[in-house]
Amino acid sequence: MADKNADKNADRNAAKNAEKKPGTGPDNVVVIGLGRFGGAVADSLVNLGHEVLGIDSNAHIVQDWSDRLTHVVEADATDTEAMRQLGVQDFSRAVVGIGTHLEASVLTVLTLAEIGVPEIWAKAISVKHGKILSSVGARHVIFPESEMGERVAHLITGRMLDYIEFDDGFAIAKVRSPQEAIGRTLADTSLRTKWGVTVVGIKLPGEDFTYARPETVVPPGCILIVAGDTSKVERFAAET
Repeated sequence: MADKNADKNADRNAAKNAEKKPGTGPDNVVVIGLGRFGGAVADSLVNLGHEVLGIDSNAHIVQDWSDRLTHVVEADATDTEAMRQLGVQDFSRAVVGIGTHLEASVLTVLTLAEIGVPEIWAKAISVKHGKILSSVGARHVIFPESEMGERVAHLITGRMLDYIEFDDGFAIAKVRSPQEAIGRTLADTSLRTKWGVTVVGIKLPGEDFTYARPETVVPPGCILIVAGDTSKVERFAAET
């Protein structure tokens, strides 16, 4: 009798989960682990117009997100059969926001890879953790704490207002214009020759972004968007 009841409960849960499955179009994403990182990603995806299937093993977290996500399910993401019942294999993209529980993080990525999810983004809390995630199927490994810490350090120590660094030693930064450039054209300032950075655009408060051209005049109070080698961008922001 106990086995029959367990089977009925499993069937009932599977039916509920099936009702909660979103469509699996190219704009839809599975987010597993709705903690601070995964929750922020899910929330941002919804705000950008994407349909999100949120999955977490914690019933309280699932309940908390039930009013914010259309599709949210309590499930063990390391359980291959449970993921198949939810249709996760039909999604092209998944985000694994599990960080502190290393075993669950790795097994979840492995499960997603085994059921055929082609593009897996996963949070890592250390370099070794990241290497393991990559080896079991994560195509994109994210180090949110490390990356945010580095970004904030750049903003604190220089004139940067925003900063993005890419893997190949290339960076883009938003900086206040140096006084020497005010009222002059970009060609006259020779910023590229002097600092090795390229001014991509200029932005004045309350006005539209302007793509930079050699004849563009740098107005007072503007912000420059510059790009180049990371070290050169950092030096430009720190010394101008």
